[in-house]
Amino acid sequence: MRTVPGPTDHVVVVGAGLSGLACALHLLGAGRRVTVVERDGGPGGRAGRVRLGGYEVDTGPTVLTMPHLADEAFAAVGDSLAGHVELVALHPAYRACFADGTSLDVHTDGEAMEEEVRRFAGPSEAAGYRGLREWLERLYRVQMRRFIDTNFDSPFQLLHPDLARLAALGGFGRLDRRIGRFLSDARLRRVFSFQSLYAGVAPAKALAAYAVIAYMDTVAGVWFPKGGMHALPRGMANAAADAGADFRWSAEATELERSAGRVRAVRLASGERIACDAVVLTCELPTAHGLVGRAPRRPVRLRHSPSAVVLHAGTDRTWPGLAHHTLSFGGAWERTFEELTRSGQLMSDPSLLITRPTAHDPSLAPQGRHLHYVLAPCPNTDVGPSPAAWRDLGPRYRDHLVAELERRGLNGFADSIQEELLVTPLDWAAQGHTAGSPFSVSHTFAQTGPFRPRNLVRGLENVVLSGCGTTPGVGVPTVLLSGKLAAARVTGGVRSGPLRTRPAPRVTRVAAAPTEEDAHDPS
Repeated sequence: MRTVPGPTDHVVVVGAGLSGLACALHLLGAGRRVTVVERDGGPGGRAGRVRLGGYEVDTGPTVLTMPHLADEAFAAVGDSLAGHVELVALHPAYRACFADGTSLDVHTDGEAMEEEVRRFAGPSEAAGYRGLREWLERLYRVQMRRFIDTNFDSPFQLLHPDLARLAALGGFGRLDRRIGRFLSDARLRRVFSFQSLYAGVAPAKALAAYAVIAYMDTVAGVWFPKGGMHALPRGMANAAADAGADFRWSAEATELERSAGRVRAVRLASGERIACDAVVLTCELPTAHGLVGRAPRRPVRLRHSPSAVVLHAGTDRTWPGLAHHTLSFGGAWERTFEELTRSGQLMSDPSLLITRPTAHDPSLAPQGRHLHYVLAPCPNTDVGPSPAAWRDLGPRYRDHLVAELERRGLNGFADSIQEELLVTPLDWAAQGHTAGSPFSVSHTFAQTGPFRPRNLVRGLENVVLSGCGTTPGVGVPTVLLSGKLAAARVTGGVRSGPLRTRPAPRVTRVAAAPTEEDAHDPS
């Protein structure tokens, strides 16, 4: 594995999102002095927090899987995830509701899920689920250490016996066909293939290897952090501060001072100069490329994942049919992906993710109130409506979504809303997300593994990239891994264990996230 040559005693990490915080913790655990520069007033990045009236709203991911990857980062400094974040295992992980009026609770416990599948679709499908679960477990074991949790320097690293094992498992076939070998019920096939949308690829075109995401969702377990998802980056920032990290909040990196192929200092918008031995950039790829002064050449332009419209609604009631996470599938399926990825149209028959965080933490809303997060995938601005078009389109689409929710059984949803925040591709673009998508570069074959934008920067030997746009990819587990892999580029490896004594941090613990007292729809 290639690593940063020369001294690496002091590392500046640009960005305090999940990948930057994971990187900082692993660097601290390896004995490095770390300064974290963050343009916002507190940690989180995409996993941010907004106060909406009396509601505490997570602005980013709502699904937490593979929490042991976060615990690895805490353990690097002799700490633990449990010491900072209280996790609740979700049972069911999801409730899937279908256009024909049927519903299925998705359990991560094998016996419970087999029984649920038997109730839902009969004994033959239950047997198929047993085979599918075994296949998903084998797929995960083959992929994780060799193809996901690894730094690639060359495509030739793929030439390993695990590649043959992955091929033997059908990993290079198509996802929908492979799932179909186990399950004939079209509704069940959706439950185990919709996750490919996280990777920005339709199930009919996604590699079967991407079923590893379904393993994380439907086998390994889904958790909810008390205090909302933002509790995770807040806890990570506290652990890093305790371990000696120097945090600079509301500080934007504007220039990398360099000479002889190395960055010597990071300059901030305030004019401050922070001398360093290495830099880890966790910002958006175009921002990182702007700082380093060049973008790597690629034979074809990078493709980005679909975007999403999110309606955050604080309501005076909830609905008994909703679980913590509810997947509300429309009748359409193949057409939906065609609209999202090719024709650039809004879903004519939408499939939605509805999250109700107050199901497990009522303190996120005023007493007797509830918080609902409605996510509707939509085309990114490269293939769909432009950011400017969403100024008029956003409010109309919001009304369409609310009407659709009521049609699907959430009677009185419109009248129940006390506070709301609508987020569209216009807002994602304003935050700096390329193509108006918070899901970054899609996971086509040409943008996965050794073919994804690498985390080393040609021409600058002490700059490393981290985050969802680089290795290994999009999603909470993978960005945590991205931070660990970036730290390994600096240190030559990462380790867990007790910390040596370090100087007191410059800043106090992050007691709460910075908030907007009254957030309004920016469109």
